Amino acid sequence: MSDSEERATTDLPGEADAVVLDAKGLRALAHPVRVQLVGVLRKHGPSTATRLAERLGVNSGTASYHLRQLGAAGFVEEDAERGNGRERWWRSVHQTTWFNDPDLAVREPEAAMAYLRSVAATYNLRTQRALNELQTMPRSWRDTFDMSDWPLRLTPEEAVALQEELRAVISRYRPDVPEEAAKAPEGAQRVSVITHLLPELDAPGASTAASAPETEKGPERS
Repeated sequence: MSDSEERATTDLPGEADAVVLDAKGLRALAHPVRVQLVGVLRKHGPSTATRLAERLGVNSGTASYHLRQLGAAGFVEEDAERGNGRERWWRSVHQTTWFNDPDLAVREPEAAMAYLRSVAATYNLRTQRALNELQTMPRSWRDTFDMSDWPLRLTPEEAVALQEELRAVISRYRPDVPEEAAKAPEGAQRVSVITHLLPELDAPGASTAASAPETEKGPERS
C-alpha cells in the first residue's frame, strides 16, 4: 500500500524514497491521526505541531504526542534547519509507505486492520475536502472531478493483472514530488488518484446470474 501518503498492496514497485512497513512500523501507523500527520508532512512539507494540529482539527498536545511516536518509529524527524528554541519543526523521512507483505497482515491482524481503516478514513476525508471545495474551483478543474464505480467479475489472477496495468498507466504521469513540481508546466496542480480494488465475494451457493450488469460509467457515480 502507499499513497504519496499511504498505499496498501497497490503501491508502485521500485519507487525511491519509500518505506516498507515491518511489524513495528505497522503498529506505529495504526492510528488515524498518525496516518494523517505523515500525509500532511509529505504533501505540504515541514511544519510544527501547532500548525499541524490546526490543519487536522486536534489540539497541539495530541499532535506533539503522535509526532514523537512517529519519530521513534522512523517516519518523521526534526527539521534542525528550521527549528529554534521556541518551535520544533518536523519533516517526513519518506514520501511513500508500502504495505505489501501478506504474511505481516497475518502475524499482526489487529494492527493491519487498524492501519487499513486509518488509511480508508484518510482517503474519505480527502474526498470530502475536494467535494467541499468543488464549487469554488475553476471550471477547468471542476470538470476533471470524477467518482466512478466499475463492477467487474474477475479471478484473483485477473485482479492482480488489473492492478499492474493501473500502476503502469499512473507511472506515465508526473509524480507530485518537489523535483518534478519545479519542472511542471504552467497550470499544473496537485491531483490525487485514489484507487480501490475491493473483493466482494459471493455468498456460498449464490448464482452468478443474479449479478445484473450495471449501466456504463457516467460523470460521477457512487
